[in-house]
Amino acid sequence: MQMSNKTASTLNDLISIARDGKDFYEEAAQKVGDAELRTLFARIATNKAQIVNELSAAVQAAGGTPETSGTMVGSMQQMYGKLRAALGDTEYGYVAELEESEDRLLEAFDEASRDSDTPPAARDVVVRLLPEVRSCHDVMRARKLAMKNAH
Repeated sequence: MQMSNKTASTLNDLISIARDGKDFYEEAAQKVGDAELRTLFARIATNKAQIVNELSAAVQAAGGTPETSGTMVGSMQQMYGKLRAALGDTEYGYVAELEESEDRLLEAFDEASRDSDTPPAARDVVVRLLPEVRSCHDVMRARKLAMKNAH
């Protein structure tokens, strides 16, 4: 039982961070004027929802209760994103903040996949989802750099 609690707790941390991202992308998709960005944000929000669902299923399989809320850092990041968007370049502001949220998620996934304390059941799910997480991260990083260079 101890093992499954560790699995649930590891995965629940990732659920919180992925949920932050999902909520933030959904909000950003409603706020930006650029149609292509809106589509991109909506697509990544859906992707984050799938990650949350898969992690939640793994938590349940381990006998745990899936996390249903985000993190404090995520809430603060959203507030900051709103503020930054209100003050100026909405599109770049959101992309920069979202890219930061991607950094956080990727870092958390990388850590869980490398940590020797991560139970095998948790590691399997993390390793399976990692390419997806990395791909979203890379898309947002490329977008941020492209926008930065266009300014």
